[in-house]
Amino acid sequence: MSEAGSSGLPEPWLRGTLTEVDAVRRQVLHALELAGEDVERWCAGLSDAEINARPFGVASVAFHLRHIAGSLDRLLTYAEDGALSVAQMDTLQSEMDEGASAEIVLAVVRAGLVGARRRVMMISTGSYEQACGVGRARLQSTVGGLLVHCAEHTQRHIGQAITTAKVVMAMRTA
Repeated sequence: MSEAGSSGLPEPWLRGTLTEVDAVRRQVLHALELAGEDVERWCAGLSDAEINARPFGVASVAFHLRHIAGSLDRLLTYAEDGALSVAQMDTLQSEMDEGASAEIVLAVVRAGLVGARRRVMMISTGSYEQACGVGRARLQSTVGGLLVHCAEHTQRHIGQAITTAKVVMAMRTA
């Protein structure tokens, strides 16, 4: 990604915003903000068929967007020292489902990003070194480690969603 975002502004991390928030949470929030901007720029104009398309067998844009929302919810649940609910497990199982409505997928990822921002803001800076278990095996991480993973994992999947969206849009004229 370039330093200038789709709006012509620098990327969120270079805008000098959220200065009242500590550096760790600020960068996570900026990563989520950038993901939201990228969703609007690259995915919001896709049709139902396009958001579900799997060119060359890659995962669909719908998968990546649902996975962003679902994984943020799951990772933040672990950071909050919680266990996943049945609903969260059902969401995980349905992320690859076909036949998604673009409107619904976009609403899910938008709501997921908003909810994640709210939850990140509620995490105490003093808890970054607090140990917490991840997954069924309760692999050890820390609250700070989970926050950083929220940012990098979201950016990884938004990049894949953008690439798939670009391929799908290029196929419009092919």
